[in-house]
Amino acid sequence: QVQLVESGGGLVQAGGSLSLSCVASGRSISASGMGWFRQGPGKEREFVAWITMSGATTYYADSVKGRFTISRNNAKNTVDLQMNSLKPEDTAVYYCALSSVFGFTTNSKDFGSWGQGTQVTVSS
Repeated sequence: QVQLVESGGGLVQAGGSLSLSCVASGRSISASGMGWFRQGPGKEREFVAWITMSGATTYYADSVKGRFTISRNNAKNTVDLQMNSLKPEDTAVYYCALSSVFGFTTNSKDFGSWGQGTQVTVSS
């Protein structure tokens, strides 16, 4: 069973940047696609970004495309999310998740392991 722990959240002004990190333990994540999701206040959890096992291919929600970058280091068993040009609407709890299926997916039900989340708050 893999355990995922996110860190790096905080309070930032609009236009600022934050870097989130997800550290996995228990087993290697190198054979799994990885994703980031977020859940804003009063909203449902939504897809943010996804990365292939090798890290060669990434996908992003339209709302973050061009501003966020997902990356991974399989040797360190980590997945990161670099967030630039942050907007107040990016305020949410951000979750790292390990995919249970082969191939790209944005469906949270396809992710079998989740971290506890890290709060990101963007002030206007």
